[in-house]
Amino acid sequence: MKNVFLLASLLLLGAADMMAQTQYAVVTTIESIIPAGLGRSRMIANKEDLNTANFTTQRTDGVKSDMGTVKREDIKIDNFEETKLLNFFSISGINFQNVASNDAMVSAKLNEMAAAGWELAFVTAGVESDAGTADGEGIFVTRYIFKR
Repeated sequence: MKNVFLLASLLLLGAADMMAQTQYAVVTTIESIIPAGLGRSRMIANKEDLNTANFTTQRTDGVKSDMGTVKREDIKIDNFEETKLLNFFSISGINFQNVASNDAMVSAKLNEMAAAGWELAFVTAGVESDAGTADGEGIFVTRYIFKR
């Protein structure tokens, strides 16, 4: 009888765990590659949820859109973390100490998220790089996507 009760309890706990909804969280780093430290580099994590249905419209004919009814200012959230990072470039070029310092900051955030029960699921990165002497601007963006 005890074995049946134990087995039933384990099955119920397993079923409850499987029915639990997966949550996702995104942490984004934006690292400037503007020379002389003129850019702004940050790590951003939102602290507020949005309902995408409030900002989504439907197209039924492929042409007509009601997207004009969605106001950009309504999408913006006010509650987020902003952690300062260092720029990749200093006055003399790539600053490897800044790169290592940013790596330490990102590692600390990854460890913080793991301690809170989040698992790193995906990482995606993109860059808009310096196009030469006439450009002088660029950013390196990385998104860390967590789930639990």
